[in-house]
Amino acid sequence: QVQLVESGGGLVQAGGSLRLSCAASGRTFSSYAMGWFRQAPGKERELVAAITWSGGSTYYRDSVKGRFTISRDNAKNAVSLQMNSLQPEDTAVYYCARGRTGAWSAGFDSWGQGTQVTVSS
Repeated sequence: QVQLVESGGGLVQAGGSLRLSCAASGRTFSSYAMGWFRQAPGKERELVAAITWSGGSTYYRDSVKGRFTISRDNAKNAVSLQMNSLQPEDTAVYYCARGRTGAWSAGFDSWGQGTQVTVSS
């Protein structure tokens, strides 16, 4: 069972930046796609960004393209989400997730506990 621990959330003003990090347990981290989801109050959880096992391909939802960057370091079992130009609508709990396979298209089966991101206007 993989354990995913997020960090880096907090309160930031609109236009500011935050960097979320996720530390994963296990020796097979590099075999799986990773992703970041978010869930705002009263809304469904949505996929924000994803990266393949090798880091060679990424996905971003339209609303964060050009502002967020996902990256991974397989040597450190870590995945990060750099968030720039944050807006109040980015406010949510952000979750790190592990893919079922090396490609994000196969879906995700493990999530961390989440970290709160609050963007004030």
